[in-house]
Amino acid sequence: MKFLDLARIEIRSGNGGSGCVSFRREKFIEYGGPNGGDGGCGGDVIVEVVDGLNTLIDFRYQQHFFAGNGQPGKGQQRTGADGKDIVLRVPSGTEILDEDEETVLFDLTEVGDRIVLAKGGNGGWGNLRFKSATNQAPRHANPGQEGITRTVWLRLKLIADAGLLGLPNAGKSTFLSACSNARPKIADYPFTTLHPNLGVVGIDNAEFVMADIPGLIEGASEGRGIGDRFLGHVERCAVLLHLVDGTSDDVAHDYNVIIGELEAYGGALAEKPRVTALNKIDALDDEEREEKRAALEEAVGGPVMMLSSVSREGLPEVLRAVRAQIEDDRLRIKKEEAKEDEQENGTWQP
Repeated sequence: MKFLDLARIEIRSGNGGSGCVSFRREKFIEYGGPNGGDGGCGGDVIVEVVDGLNTLIDFRYQQHFFAGNGQPGKGQQRTGADGKDIVLRVPSGTEILDEDEETVLFDLTEVGDRIVLAKGGNGGWGNLRFKSATNQAPRHANPGQEGITRTVWLRLKLIADAGLLGLPNAGKSTFLSACSNARPKIADYPFTTLHPNLGVVGIDNAEFVMADIPGLIEGASEGRGIGDRFLGHVERCAVLLHLVDGTSDDVAHDYNVIIGELEAYGGALAEKPRVTALNKIDALDDEEREEKRAALEEAVGGPVMMLSSVSREGLPEVLRAVRAQIEDDRLRIKKEEAKEDEQENGTWQP
């Protein structure tokens, strides 16, 4: 299945049915009076988050979604049938943006989330509704309300606990395949990863989800290479694992390139907790390891871990460090939620 994380769609809710002008005509009943029914309501356009989806590929080949129109009312006080709703099924982590592709209308993160994106038009009243003591034979009815037509964007941001960052060929896909059951494409040339991959990582009887995104290069924020369009998939992560290729001639420069792209991307991505690791140490001798580790620690301004995804040297320690950051983030969220509940349920004190 192809991966698609951005789709533009046209939606339209159903029009309401018109009210009916009708009078009761039966033998031996001289004053039957009005009996026109109301029109049916138009169908809604609904977006629902379902399990089992991880791409927006369904919206690649169909971009127009129209709900059913309400049926007009009929005589004998019969209301028209309501229009059929249309349900758009999306994966968790989908954002719904306005036509300007910037304004976020809804952010759907949980399976089962369901929102009405376009409400159907109300059905018009039949002439029975207008009957009164002074107007016992009304000869008019309301037309149905028109539906809503709009253009929206669907943008998918994968939900993962940890995200992998690094230049092309930094060993991100190899790392993900070594610590999970994910099988991303691995090769000895840049940009082998063309779309994000997810893997479930297990360490010390605990599991978390890790996302591998295509590698960044210098100038990605300006559209070079694949660009920074995939950075949105790690915005929801609690921690970022920054892998630096230990076989590179200048590991400090490689580190600064990625940090510069994160800052150019904006938002809180550059401020997220990061674990920096020097990868591919199996190809280095002891002297090269210490030399490049010292250079990278100077650029980072903090400790740097060392690992090899091939020989699995240092892999458990890195995973434990990532897991510790995730646990700290979950604890912080629980404290914030408890504080909010306490403020909402607390009694007022002078």
